[in-house]
Amino acid sequence: MKNTAQLFKALSDETRLRVLALLTAGELCVCDLVAVLELPQSTVSRHLAYLRNAGLVADRRQGVWMFYRFAQPTGPLHRDLLHLLHQRLVEIPQARQDALSLQERLVQKSEAVCR
Repeated sequence: MKNTAQLFKALSDETRLRVLALLTAGELCVCDLVAVLELPQSTVSRHLAYLRNAGLVADRRQGVWMFYRFAQPTGPLHRDLLHLLHQRLVEIPQARQDALSLQERLVQKSEAVCR
């Protein structure tokens, strides 16, 4: 029961829901999340740690960069919640706006690399 409560507590914050909505696009660098959410890196990292401790996201380090993605489900409830989040978070107006900002950022980054 404790793990279930922790999952729902992690989902009870607007910033964490915005992070999860952005991660439906796939693995993202913390720098991209910071830019889209327009929040300090320390705030975003704190929310990511909360999501990681709840088992909702997994991380990976590449040099100095940290990347986050949805974690593999650990049980049926976890699997169903992740499926529901993938389907429904993108319907929220703020999440749609964040997704557009993310797209713009990723295009700008790819153009900068190509130059």
